[in-house]
Amino acid sequence: MEFTTERLIIRPFKSDDLFDVFHIYNNEDICRYLLHHKWSNESMKELFEKKLKNHSLTKETSLSLAVVDRTKVIGDLSVWFTGMKDTVEIGYSFSAEVSGKGYATEAVSQLVRKLFYEQEVHRIQATLDARNISSQKLCERIGMRKEAHFIQDFWSKGEWTDSMVYGMLVSDLKNTRD
Repeated sequence: MEFTTERLIIRPFKSDDLFDVFHIYNNEDICRYLLHHKWSNESMKELFEKKLKNHSLTKETSLSLAVVDRTKVIGDLSVWFTGMKDTVEIGYSFSAEVSGKGYATEAVSQLVRKLFYEQEVHRIQATLDARNISSQKLCERIGMRKEAHFIQDFWSKGEWTDSMVYGMLVSDLKNTRD
């Protein structure tokens, strides 16, 4: 899957994206609410290789996409099937430098359109750490609704955390099909 938005190119990762992606995941603040710790110099190549392998979405494999502004990777989109018929989950991370500029909203909203209209998924969901207010706001901006708030249901990085589940159907898209 490869597509463009008004300002961005969204495509599978390429080997020369390594250092841009490392710049995103070598940030403690970016990784605070993710399932993994920040990337280190020792782990970056191994972790990045996994993203390179995830170049198509199938029932067995997840999809990892680079969000590119001109020539620099500024974000990472992930999609995987949940095991429920025609249902996918999405995840996303963006460089701290682009925070507040609308890139995440632009990229994720176009991704969900592609998933609904081209991949013909029935449902898209996102599960996030309840402390991640920015991610909650992003989900709401693109038309997702909060469906669940689980209290201390997930053990992460040495503490119990709350989880929130956002979901949407094609009928939840705010704008008509482009």
